[in-house]
Amino acid sequence: MSRIRRLLCKRSDVADGAARGIEIIHGAHRRDTVLVSRAGQLHAYVNSCPHQNTPLETFPDRFLNQDGSLLICSMHGARFRVEDGFCISGPCEGRFLKPADIEIENGDVYLLI
Repeated sequence: MSRIRRLLCKRSDVADGAARGIEIIHGAHRRDTVLVSRAGQLHAYVNSCPHQNTPLETFPDRFLNQDGSLLICSMHGARFRVEDGFCISGPCEGRFLKPADIEIENGDVYLLI
């Protein structure tokens, strides 16, 4: 079965050291994704903290700590490494953010559903 690709944004829309949340609707399902660019690499996760399945951010696109090295859940303060989504502290320590499958083609970022 082939997967559906949904355009999320342009790769250039996520500056290095920044994060962007994107919500798409696919049929009856809503897909919240967070894209993070660090050291030239684009990382993608489902925007849901494994502690209580709430979105990571309270304010739009406010996902990162001051130096951009960690994603932070604004609800309970869990901290996740950008590179692999591993929770290094907080109520879900030792767990991971769920990766989102993306493809980058001709400067466009697609979510694979």
